[in-house]
Amino acid sequence: MTPLAEADGLNALIGFLQAAQLGLLRLLAWLGLAGTSHGQPAWPWALRLSGENLLIDLGQARRLALTLLVLAAALLALLLALVWRRRRIVLVAMVPLLLAVAPWPEPHVVLVPAYPASFHRSPTGFSAASIAQGRVLYAQHCIGCHGADGRGQGPLAAAQPVWPPNLSGPLLWRRADGDLLWRVLHGMQDRHGAPTMPAFDGLFGAREAWALIDFMKAQGAGQSLRATGLWAQPIGLPDVAVRCEGRTPRTLASWRGQRLRIVASAAAAPLLEDPRLVTVLLRPPGDTSSQSGIDCIADPNAWDAFALVAGTEQLAGTQLLADRGGWLRARSAPGQAGWSEDDLLCRTEAVPRDAQDASLTDGLGALIARMDAEPVRFVKGGFVH
Repeated sequence: MTPLAEADGLNALIGFLQAAQLGLLRLLAWLGLAGTSHGQPAWPWALRLSGENLLIDLGQARRLALTLLVLAAALLALLLALVWRRRRIVLVAMVPLLLAVAPWPEPHVVLVPAYPASFHRSPTGFSAASIAQGRVLYAQHCIGCHGADGRGQGPLAAAQPVWPPNLSGPLLWRRADGDLLWRVLHGMQDRHGAPTMPAFDGLFGAREAWALIDFMKAQGAGQSLRATGLWAQPIGLPDVAVRCEGRTPRTLASWRGQRLRIVASAAAAPLLEDPRLVTVLLRPPGDTSSQSGIDCIADPNAWDAFALVAGTEQLAGTQLLADRGGWLRARSAPGQAGWSEDDLLCRTEAVPRDAQDASLTDGLGALIARMDAEPVRFVKGGFVH
């Protein structure tokens, strides 16, 4: 099996685990057998299946996949036994035999601790407005320990029982969003039960906690870009309202499935629409100027959110590209003459040179081809996003 085919198979397996658990939770909620937590159905068990460990231990992933096939065969045998009386004894006898030969994976690999909110979904849509609200909350409640840059070097950090984690690293991307929500609202404890981070449930609610998480993700993406020159972890395009000349207002998220180019005002030269992507102009608050050739203009309140994600305080002149999945993939610096493949800052697997289209001579075309050839395969908290 080729590495790419194996990656596709693993992605399908992780997606199946997620869908199965979400389906079970929704069934329990529909039957009235699951409680609620912060306005959404609560996961009733202390453990859940996680695909994140399977990315590390491919051997266990193969064993789990084979075990699921064996379980499907055992279930099929039971169903056949219900309708095929002449072979019922044989079919029923096959079930324990199949269960005995199944290559069961190690429980500690596929089972991880869970919280009632582990399967919660954020209602914010990672919007610019939510990021702005989260910025205020972060300044009020978090900056003392985690620091202005989120690296855990705040003025109160040394006084904490455990040093605050670096929020600009992979931490926020490894944990499920629902787990992050639970820890923000209910705090954290060490293995002995002693608190290591206070609970904020009495200070704000779930909606505010989601906004805080959005801000921390945006800040972490920008800090990663500053430190390494890459978006080390995939970051979505902040959503914002957009007005297009002669058309009904819409949001950036409504263009999901198309490529997007975000142009911060003060581009070096007039830009024309490109049929390969949708171009949206971003202007700072108070700027009413227009950009020749661009018909769609984003709400000015999004300026700070994009500057945060782009890791710069001088956003003017910057261009950003998002792929069809809504992931930010490339950045062009102010004053840059054109695009090249080096501007791809969110990368997945390398594409062999002989697999690329040599007929593409323009930088933007080559970059778009590279983005399409390398779709983001993002597993967060063991779930495919």
